[in-house]
Amino acid sequence: MGGKLAAARKKAHGVNNCAMPHRDLHLACYDVAEPGRLVAALKLARRYATGGQKSAHELFLTLAERNTLVADMGDLLDLSTDRFLLLRLDPRSKLFTLGKAVPPADPDYFYVG
Repeated sequence: MGGKLAAARKKAHGVNNCAMPHRDLHLACYDVAEPGRLVAALKLARRYATGGQKSAHELFLTLAERNTLVADMGDLLDLSTDRFLLLRLDPRSKLFTLGKAVPPADPDYFYVG
């Protein structure tokens, strides 16, 4: 009653070969002087954002996504007049929300596009 197929199933049980990579919560903020670049910065940040408002966004990022975002923002912004801050939040810190705010959550799946 078992055989090779049953043994393979038992061995594979509980193993997730398609696990999502670990993502850390970041806060991305920017101050952009020119309206065209401001819109482009907003669109770029929203590609990764799970929440936020105006020019401050909550993002769950892998190291590779973080590096890509920083490089893309660097290409987009005028470093003499614009500012960009990407802050990794300590996962051990307690989250506080005010009013109707919803705590940030890393979704089971994430579409970047």
